Amino acid sequence: MSAWMRLRRTLDRLTIYLPLILFGVLALGSWWLVRSMPELLPTGTDKLLRVEPDYRLEKFTVKSFDTSGRLTREVSGQSATHFPATQELHIQNIRIFAENDKGTRLQANARRGVSKETEQQMDLTGDVLAVRAADHQGPRMTLKGEAVTALMDQERLVSSVPVEIVRGGDVFTAQTMDFDTRSGLYELQGRVKSVLAPSSKPRQ
Repeated sequence: MSAWMRLRRTLDRLTIYLPLILFGVLALGSWWLVRSMPELLPTGTDKLLRVEPDYRLEKFTVKSFDTSGRLTREVSGQSATHFPATQELHIQNIRIFAENDKGTRLQANARRGVSKETEQQMDLTGDVLAVRAADHQGPRMTLKGEAVTALMDQERLVSSVPVEIVRGGDVFTAQTMDFDTRSGLYELQGRVKSVLAPSSKPRQ
């Protein structure tokens, strides 16, 4: 058999296996390309974007009015940062003013406040001071504590840490508190202590 015939047969065999060889080369090339290409977005980028704040406010005031135009709530602060991942607004040096339809007025301030959009509440922390103005339901009341949660829709202040309440001349301290600002009633639990001022009414 001539050399030419042997070469011809060898080429015929290679032609049969050529598609398989090409597919193998393409597969290896694709694998190499995927392994070699750098990631378009680094690992964790999506998570980072979601936890970063999407806007900030400086020296702001937000006011709410009822249908008659009466001011019902005012929230102001030194600065505020909104976090879309948790739907929270973090406020520094927060101040709150609120007045309900019965004329009950409440003012509060704290070093920090966190407003949760999904819940009608505001978490106040750091030198919290809340004052309920005197009205026909009772004298002026002052609340002090390190952490107080304001439940806006229920008009309540609650705390699971020690608080101090001054009602007129009386002073109360407790480990937990549930304060209904609408009625002026409050529930104290834990180690409750009180100092009652002497009555100014003359004895009968």
